[in-house]
Amino acid sequence: MTQTTPTSVARAVVDTHQTVDEARFTALKDEVAAYVAGPGEVWADRIEREGVVAQGLWDELRERGYLSLAAPQEYGGAGLTFSHYLQLLELFSMSHASLRMIVHVCNGVWRAIDQFATDEQRARFVIPQVKGESRVAFTLTEPTAGTGADLRCHVTREGDRYLLSGEKHLITFGVNCDRWLLFARLTGSTGKEGTLALMVDRSTPGVTVTPMAETMGVRGTDHAHLVFEDAPVPVADRLGAEGQGLEVALGGFLTPSRIAVGMTCVGLARRAQDLAVHHALHRTTFGKTLSQRQAISFMIAENAADLEAARQLVAHAAREWERGDSEDVVAVSSMCKLVAVDMLTRVTDKALQIHGGIGYWSSSAIERVYRDARAQRFEEGTNEIQKTVIAREVLRRYERDGEAVR
Repeated sequence: MTQTTPTSVARAVVDTHQTVDEARFTALKDEVAAYVAGPGEVWADRIEREGVVAQGLWDELRERGYLSLAAPQEYGGAGLTFSHYLQLLELFSMSHASLRMIVHVCNGVWRAIDQFATDEQRARFVIPQVKGESRVAFTLTEPTAGTGADLRCHVTREGDRYLLSGEKHLITFGVNCDRWLLFARLTGSTGKEGTLALMVDRSTPGVTVTPMAETMGVRGTDHAHLVFEDAPVPVADRLGAEGQGLEVALGGFLTPSRIAVGMTCVGLARRAQDLAVHHALHRTTFGKTLSQRQAISFMIAENAADLEAARQLVAHAAREWERGDSEDVVAVSSMCKLVAVDMLTRVTDKALQIHGGIGYWSSSAIERVYRDARAQRFEEGTNEIQKTVIAREVLRRYERDGEAVR
């Protein structure tokens, strides 16, 4: 059997964006699983010990082709379908949260840029990001506003440039990046009509970048607090038209990203379940293994059912996204994220309980999983935001189609 390097496997998985060579994809899944269990755990220990993600991990993931799995081949990616990519993301999510965050963001942010990019912008922004030559940070959240049409970061147009002012925070990879994919509004505007998307160069004058404090979990992933004071941004670096900022943010990134985050919840919960089952099979008390005790076996059974239900809803949401014309995808993406996050909360809590007191110590692998899981509750929008989106879409459908027969 001919051997292939990790990079060649990743880049040769598919012939088109719709056709997948299942044998090659299976080989890639096996490769990713081995990487997560081997080098991934070495990196996890190092990240927890040093509190930072070394450049070497970025380089290794790029060289293996893991940062461009979901992008089209013509952009330099592997061309995987979204559904196939999510199967790999589940595996990556069993590793350290910062490692899966790198894979998740790099395989998703190109979509937001690409959907409104001109050919010239695609060459400048999209292709370098897919190839790992440029690092882009998704820059939406603000410390003084809600996330969405409530943006307060604003721009004033001055000839062929915008002057950008305001604040952003909790920006993942916002310190060590090449560009910020930033969302602001025209000064004096309100609502989504005044929003716009800008590709802001990291070296732009008038920007103050401050690393934020260490987080409870997902350690090592740099997060930035950004302050802009009349920072000049070329109009040529705007994606789409003025007024389309939220379309870039929501349709291009947040909708598929919420589906992807749902799968990261599945992967992390799967890791917690594996640890709990291993402990239950090997821990003996009063002459019996924990797995022989009904209370413990019921927890394991509940976790297994929870996991599979969430995985299937995520898979359904991915298929809806792939259809391209689905009216349900916005609601379903929020549904799968909501359900998967709640599932992860229950599974990790039971997994820690199965470990008993020893699971609370940092020497136990479940302790890191438990900490990392909490971040999923607000990544790509809190549960409350997801419920708001779901209710809005459901009510809108009833208003459009008429109430059901009572």
